[in-house]
Amino acid sequence: MNLDNISPQDIILTGDRTNGPLHLGHYVGSLCNRVRLQSHCQQFLLLADAQSLTDNMGNYLQVRDHVLQVALDYLAVGIDPAQSTIFIQSLVPELSELASYYLNLVSVARLERNPTVKDEIKQRGYQRDIPVGFLTYPAAQAADITAFKATIVPVGADQIPMIEQTNEIVRRFNSNVGQSILVEAQALVPTIGARLPGLDGKAKMSKSLGNSISLSASADEIRQAVHSMYTDPAHLRISDPGQVAGNVVFSYLDVFHPDSQRVAELKAQYQQGGLADSVLKQELETCLQSLLAPIRTRRQHYASDPAMVMEILKTGTRRARDVAAKTLSEVKAALGLNYY
Repeated sequence: MNLDNISPQDIILTGDRTNGPLHLGHYVGSLCNRVRLQSHCQQFLLLADAQSLTDNMGNYLQVRDHVLQVALDYLAVGIDPAQSTIFIQSLVPELSELASYYLNLVSVARLERNPTVKDEIKQRGYQRDIPVGFLTYPAAQAADITAFKATIVPVGADQIPMIEQTNEIVRRFNSNVGQSILVEAQALVPTIGARLPGLDGKAKMSKSLGNSISLSASADEIRQAVHSMYTDPAHLRISDPGQVAGNVVFSYLDVFHPDSQRVAELKAQYQQGGLADSVLKQELETCLQSLLAPIRTRRQHYASDPAMVMEILKTGTRRARDVAAKTLSEVKAALGLNYY
């Protein structure tokens, strides 16, 4: 589905693992859409600290610290806690209880066949030494989504199998209890900048790979990052024709430059020869400095009062827990677990 099909009756559930401050890839892939959508429908934003622990138990204190960092990024880009419910996953125990029931509706074989899980197991080199929490996080994610009866879940294309597995759990549960208690969700996949390449051009932007620009980057950090970007290695002289395809600077100009006609002109000139990489990078740096300067200023404002930010999170978490508790009560009643 696309943004234009979203109605005021829709409920959105999305969020981020608290693995560190967010970067430009998060901004174009999800954050800017969250800001746009928060005035159109109900939106829950989850700080997924419990999910982060599935493969970060050795860095658990860091996961805790990053809750505040991610929250600061949310507020800095314009997410309004009066319109969007921002909450901490681990402080909503109803989610864990829902997940425990859902684990009875999915097999180990089905979890291992999930393409997203398979890819992440391979990336982390787990082989058969897989933490159980990591293997079963599709059920935990299903709990996150269904607890709020979300109808829309914004995800990258690589996460679509997770939504499909959530909907399988929904259908199986509803079929078992003979009632439509849980709601299926649709994936909302971004089209613009969905997989912003890393600075090195080798992979999508990722903090762990060291090829990202954080939303809190200083002016000097932005400048250094842009000037380190991969372009065309065969473009040795200004007069040489250059390649646009695979050129990271052009990938970013396509997303961040406000004038598409100007970008088209730069591409034509570069392909003909006579345009220096330094000129392209300066053009991009100007765009990014303009975008990130106000975000950085707002972030510094909120960071100066962490107690206020935590109060925002406490308020959002209480609101989220009220909603999740209602769903859990319905699920338990449907399972005959309403003893009193």
